[in-house]
Amino acid sequence: MNRGTQHSPATGERIFARNGGGKLAQVDKKLHHLTIHEAGKLLKGGELSPVELTQAFLDRIAETDDRLHSFITLLSEEAMSEARAAEAEIRGGRYRGPLHGIPIALKDLYDTAGIRTTAGSRVDFDRVPTEDSTPTARLKEAGAILLGKLAMHE
Repeated sequence: MNRGTQHSPATGERIFARNGGGKLAQVDKKLHHLTIHEAGKLLKGGELSPVELTQAFLDRIAETDDRLHSFITLLSEEAMSEARAAEAEIRGGRYRGPLHGIPIALKDLYDTAGIRTTAGSRVDFDRVPTEDSTPTARLKEAGAILLGKLAMHE
């Protein structure tokens, strides 16, 4: 799925920017800096893989979260599994729309079936909902890839 794209010699990351015609071209934009719109167009066109995009975000999280402490729950294995499934669907002509294959993170306020949801509370620290909240379910139906749950204050 990597038609004509290259990797940065310094970091090995794919890099993009707009060329004169307004199309994305490889120049200096790292994958984690792409907008959802830009990434979605590349995913739909087969120029970018959901697996590659998800791995770039997981790498960035590994690089920065020790300082930021933004994730209360990181779902690396699950996210990569979802990315592989999204890639197979997109390649198979079953593109669900602009969020298909896009990695996302949810505030720990939103219920996620089978995944701890604390809402930032120590009282509910071990609560594991059995159903997704409506926003969570809609994002999943749209093909978004859940990277994890973002920390909140009580």
